[in-house]
Amino acid sequence: MSYLVARPARDVIITALQQMTRAWWERRRNSYELRISDRVIREASVGDAEMVRKRLEKLRPITVLPATDEALKLAKLIVKATGIPPKAAEDAIHIAVAATHGIDYLVTWNCKHLANAHVIRRVGILFADQALKCPVICTPQELMENEP
Repeated sequence: MSYLVARPARDVIITALQQMTRAWWERRRNSYELRISDRVIREASVGDAEMVRKRLEKLRPITVLPATDEALKLAKLIVKATGIPPKAAEDAIHIAVAATHGIDYLVTWNCKHLANAHVIRRVGILFADQALKCPVICTPQELMENEP
């Protein structure tokens, strides 16, 4: 969400991610029923007051899903199975909330702990062992459906 409302970056890669995020938001978001976890609200509420206001404004119309006890237990298993460091356990909670609420896609630019091939593979193995449906974890760019 921060890339959607952030001030223009000086870093060319961050600028590209901001542009792709805005393009997805403008052209593709209405193709999906958006849901966020309560943890997204928490994360969006930290930082510069103006940016917090802008992020929360964009999030306001989106249904918020709670991190249930079931999700929190699953998140602990995800941390254990994937190597996501305990200090990044919130990232595992995003996966767990999506899974326990039957969400099809978890869209993120967090390629360190979420949209990461090694993490996705390990989550898939864990979920198969637990007979759980795994959300597709991907970046906004991957949901552009061949648009430029």
